[in-house]
Amino acid sequence: MNIVFATSEMVPFAKTGGLADVCGSLPLVLAEKGHTVKIFLPKYKMIDAALFYATQELDLIDIVLGDEVVSGKVHVYDYAQRVQVLFVENDDFFNRDDLYGTSENDYPDNDRRFIFFQKVLLKTLKAINFKPHILHCHDWQTALLPVYLKTVHKEDPFYEKTKTFLTIHNMAYQGMFSSAAFPLTGLSWDEFTVEKLEFYGKSNFLKGGILYADVLTTVSQRYAQEIQLKEFGCGLEAVIKQRRNNLYGIINGIDKNEWNPETDKDITVNFSINQLNKKYINKGVLQKENKLAVDRNVPLVGIVTRLTDQKGLDILTPLMPQLAQMEVQVVLLGTGDKRYNKKFAQFGEEYPDTFGVNIMFDAQMARRIYAGADMILMPSHFEPCGLSQLIGLRYGTVPLVRETGGLADTVIDFNRNTGKGNGFVFSEYTKDALLKTIQKALEYYKNKELWRTIVVNGMRCDFSWDASAEKYIELYNKEKKKDLMYA
Repeated sequence: MNIVFATSEMVPFAKTGGLADVCGSLPLVLAEKGHTVKIFLPKYKMIDAALFYATQELDLIDIVLGDEVVSGKVHVYDYAQRVQVLFVENDDFFNRDDLYGTSENDYPDNDRRFIFFQKVLLKTLKAINFKPHILHCHDWQTALLPVYLKTVHKEDPFYEKTKTFLTIHNMAYQGMFSSAAFPLTGLSWDEFTVEKLEFYGKSNFLKGGILYADVLTTVSQRYAQEIQLKEFGCGLEAVIKQRRNNLYGIINGIDKNEWNPETDKDITVNFSINQLNKKYINKGVLQKENKLAVDRNVPLVGIVTRLTDQKGLDILTPLMPQLAQMEVQVVLLGTGDKRYNKKFAQFGEEYPDTFGVNIMFDAQMARRIYAGADMILMPSHFEPCGLSQLIGLRYGTVPLVRETGGLADTVIDFNRNTGKGNGFVFSEYTKDALLKTIQKALEYYKNKELWRTIVVNGMRCDFSWDASAEKYIELYNKEKKKDLMYA
């Protein structure tokens, strides 16, 4: 099967969130299973050409954006000996320090940037004569592709057998732009109606993709249900309900080779499910690194997150002074909203014996936290999938999570009577419910035999990409067969 991934980020090239992890892992697994996969990605400034040199460069491609013609170039790179990454280059659009904007605001021309990217993709596939059976799009940055195939390219024989998938990683980001910019899309004004791309007077790219894609997926079963509700649908819940028969939830996986405590080169001591004592060596190093007392018996809670309301920080911050009075240590790594950056930095200064606060992103330190902490805390208001809990389970670090999205699909509240469960879960989004769950986990931690049971239960879970990739392949094949059924 010929599969094309259209994405605005992908590890190891460019990342702001879980989207990058998905598009860096899933295509490789699909290729391992015998499919031909190509991935389109903007050539951002952060992508080092010396490390990711092109094996082929295509001729300049001219794209019409309104009244202007803009040229782009495509560099083909053979990645991991399994897939091709096609970098779309235009320095005016992509040679910038960040992917989507500064810490203050989004780039004002994000509509132009990603319309251009999508149009280049469609032209390039024709130029290299690669007919995709599946065009798999991700989030608003590529959500116009299904619209183009059902409108502009409706009679184009090149794409007649192409099925479009749109994966929604986070409904909160929709790609809304002024109606004045709509002509840049090249779409007819017939598409700018309340039944189609218009949304409260603006163009909504994600809405277009939801309406026109053959198949919609989200990154967990629970999130597929949640986005049909007003609380999580971000204004598009009625549109999602309209397409619910074409909506599927498939939990993200993790690369079990990349995230492996037995081989991880970024942690102090490797360990396995049969060598859990070695995990405590990593704990001691993490405590020392954060200027906390080195004590195996003091429970250490790790937080690796974006510092935003979505991640539950509005119910966590009121508890921090209270946590400082408890027998617990907390190591936080992350950056985000300025008010939270400042607030947590203050906690670190006021309670240095309890809180190790690192206002930054450091991939190696994140691994040290996963390996050394006893628990990983994720009190999210909403969480489409979540990766930290999956990594935590792999590293014997017990998740404390709110029952939402992918957290609900992957973390089972431990039952002391049955010995089943891999973490601690609370439902009500309040600081009191969060505090009660933390207190419960700390109490269980005192019972070393009980705690080991929870840790082992988690480490035995398998959230690798293999099972999730099979579900995608099943859906791909299901869509392909529809052409045969109605031929």
